[in-house]
Amino acid sequence: MLSFSKRNLQYALVAIFVIINIFIWSATLRADRHGELTVAFLDVGQGDAIYIEAPNGNQMLIDGGPSSGVVLRALGRVMPFYDRSIDLVLATHPDQDHVGGLPAVIDRMNVASVVTTENTSDTGAYGAFEKAILEKRPARFLARAGERIILDEGIALEVLFPNRNASGWDTNTASIVARLSYGEKSFLFTGDSPQGVEQYLVGKNGGTLHTTVLKLGHHGSYTSSSRIFLSAVDPEYAIISAGKDNKYGHPHKEVTDLLTEFKIPFLSTLGQGNIVFKTDGSDLRIN
Repeated sequence: MLSFSKRNLQYALVAIFVIINIFIWSATLRADRHGELTVAFLDVGQGDAIYIEAPNGNQMLIDGGPSSGVVLRALGRVMPFYDRSIDLVLATHPDQDHVGGLPAVIDRMNVASVVTTENTSDTGAYGAFEKAILEKRPARFLARAGERIILDEGIALEVLFPNRNASGWDTNTASIVARLSYGEKSFLFTGDSPQGVEQYLVGKNGGTLHTTVLKLGHHGSYTSSSRIFLSAVDPEYAIISAGKDNKYGHPHKEVTDLLTEFKIPFLSTLGQGNIVFKTDGSDLRIN
């Protein structure tokens, strides 16, 4: 009887030790943010997924790559192991390489809100995404140009496109385009927006499109990243989210040649894995 009690006491002490350490790790991680915004372009193969964490701990995921296992593993490399919640999921458009992994994210994590457009697809991947939303019932919002999502004090994601109901549009054309800003630094997320949308954005926003980090449209395809758009955005870095040896040949040489001509450094998930930026609104570094 005495031996059993000691064993129980040992188990209890171990449990308490583990719990205390979890709180210590959590507090340390919060302290380590030091007012920093994290933007991680995740390596999900041929697709897009971008994880954002504000200094106050608010988290956002833009797209989820083509499949569940890939995005969950990629998130596991940038999120604490005990964290099973994401405040906001934004699906730029309904193609599989952007929403394929989102059903698993919504099913396995506590997702508070989802942002989409009215644009839909009859694919199984998009059907699974809609089913997950129906079953888990996160709050759902429709994106419209001019809307702002406040992640933290001084940190906002502004929707630049679409400017109206996008139902019935080509899925790439319907992509949500949004710009995240924090102090002097900013990030422009373009989904798979084609050059026609880029030209519209330049005509409407002009010089205000200038952004520190640009996620190139459509995985570096020549259907995006037009000369006029790159000139207007004039980024310090361009990001290409694409899979190794993908069948589309992304990124296309036309795009990488243009980036070289404009002297825009570019990073690619297909060669570097997760690409993580951290900024306090003034300085920017790549982890």
